[in-house]
Amino acid sequence: MFHTRHRAHRTAPYRLIFPVCVRLNKLNDGEVKRLGHRSKLLDNAFFRIGHTTALAIGDVVRFIARVIRGIRPTARSAARAMVSENARRVSVFALVAALVGTIALPAYAFNPEIINATEATQDVVVTSETSVDVDQSQFRASTFAEIQAAASANVVYPEYNGPSAEDYLKNPEYPDFSLDKVFEVAKQYIGVPYRYGGATPAGFDCSGLVGFVYAQFGVALPHSASGQAAVGRPIRLADAKPGDLVIMAGHDGIYAGNGKILDAPAAGGYVSIRDIWTPHFYIVRIGIN
Repeated sequence: MFHTRHRAHRTAPYRLIFPVCVRLNKLNDGEVKRLGHRSKLLDNAFFRIGHTTALAIGDVVRFIARVIRGIRPTARSAARAMVSENARRVSVFALVAALVGTIALPAYAFNPEIINATEATQDVVVTSETSVDVDQSQFRASTFAEIQAAASANVVYPEYNGPSAEDYLKNPEYPDFSLDKVFEVAKQYIGVPYRYGGATPAGFDCSGLVGFVYAQFGVALPHSASGQAAVGRPIRLADAKPGDLVIMAGHDGIYAGNGKILDAPAAGGYVSIRDIWTPHFYIVRIGIN
């Protein structure tokens, strides 16, 4: 233990770390346990290393001090001159390393379990963004019709030899138009498979179904959803009745009431009644005021 009566010039090599060493060496086991109990710092392996290193530095400095005090005055200056620079460098370097290791620990000290926790691993797949030249002569993009045909490849289409929409326009099956009757006629085609461009009971697309049903009442409609929307007049949903048209982007069908639509959905599907799945639609009325 240092004695404070020594002059300052005799303690120059270790003046910087004197207060730290004295404080660390004054900690008894009870204080260490209480310190560890309050903050759990001693549960951290890094703090133990820093504390042990600081104690070792104190022992080294005390040993150097005893050596300097124990030799003769004539040799004391030479020894001090020889020891002071190296001792200062070694002591300061070791002390700084110990203090950095100790001070940097709060993030770990308050959760000591981190030291013993099993680290989770995560597999990361990195894909290269390097461009690759491809010989496009070996392939081509599929057309929409080919995609539709592929989706319908396993669909069995019924045979139909009856009147077409053009035939019905010349000789309407139901000359007395009513929305209720339109809906009743449309329900006859539930279960007919979707066929791209289809406009007969051998297979319908969305506008083909609407056009074929309305043709039986003598109402001519173009074979497109947007064209059929342009023929009628928009009405409020609250005023909609079964038999009106449901119009949405690129698709239409016949309103079935209660927020439902009777339509030919898409390749691989069949004419059915289902809930209207989007808020982006409006109702169009055709044939009556």
